[in-house]
Amino acid sequence: MKPLIEKLTLSENTSFVARTYRTPNFEVPWHQHNEYELILILEGEGTAFVGDYIGDFGPGDIFFLAPNLPHTFQKSGDVITSAVVIQFPGDFWGSDLINLPEGAYVKNLLQAATRGLKISGNHREKMACIIRDLENQQRFARIISLFQCLNMMAESADYITLSSQAPDTTYRLKQEGIDLILQYTNSNFRNKISLREVSAVVNMSIPAFCKYFRRSTKKTYIDYLNEIRIGYACKLLKDTNKSVIEICFESGFNTLANFNKQFLKYKSIPPSAFRKMTKHPSIQFTVDYDYRILSEQ
Repeated sequence: MKPLIEKLTLSENTSFVARTYRTPNFEVPWHQHNEYELILILEGEGTAFVGDYIGDFGPGDIFFLAPNLPHTFQKSGDVITSAVVIQFPGDFWGSDLINLPEGAYVKNLLQAATRGLKISGNHREKMACIIRDLENQQRFARIISLFQCLNMMAESADYITLSSQAPDTTYRLKQEGIDLILQYTNSNFRNKISLREVSAVVNMSIPAFCKYFRRSTKKTYIDYLNEIRIGYACKLLKDTNKSVIEICFESGFNTLANFNKQFLKYKSIPPSAFRKMTKHPSIQFTVDYDYRILSEQ
């Protein structure tokens, strides 16, 4: 399955789209489109896939994506999920405005967005308020608000770059079948998944599947699967009082030793320390390579 090519739908009185999508309309497959996209997550949580990036999303997160960058946001379980989504073509302001000397820093922002950006820093809350209001604004006020958001992102540069590379002209071919793999993995990661099972989803041999997946995502399928499992384990560590060993098996790992090893690989701390840091963020921990907390400062 190729990434869905989404078409921008405009009313006769608007030059760009700004609307809220809520479950079930929030859920979209692996897709891409010819417009820039600014996304504010309002409720729900899950896993964001942007190019070859995989990471968590939750309420208050803001993403900025350039045209033709494949992406999807897969919610965790049966939670209600919603977001304000702003889509605008790169030339809707004309050919001259962005090329003025004053627009150079915005051009740099648009170039950075070709790899996908996640907004951080002090401007995020202010941007969120503007994005929420923008959906109901009329006439030129909509343009001003959008430019305010672009200006804040460009001036502060408080963002995290997501994908390791920008999309190229052959990206669609590389991504054939990825949506099927994502859906299968998200539905089954808590159980044992063999390479034989997942390669059968896209009717490939195991060697062909492994080569295809690594070429498309720049990581092995096992690395991807472990990232999904560790992300789910982090949620359980933060939101429940289940023991580490319960969370280990519930997240799809077969042994506690491997769970600890993979958790340290992806989070740089053991699960017990992660839980204490999320529940007591003022406490700093020093950890040795035996996965023990040496001291609390």
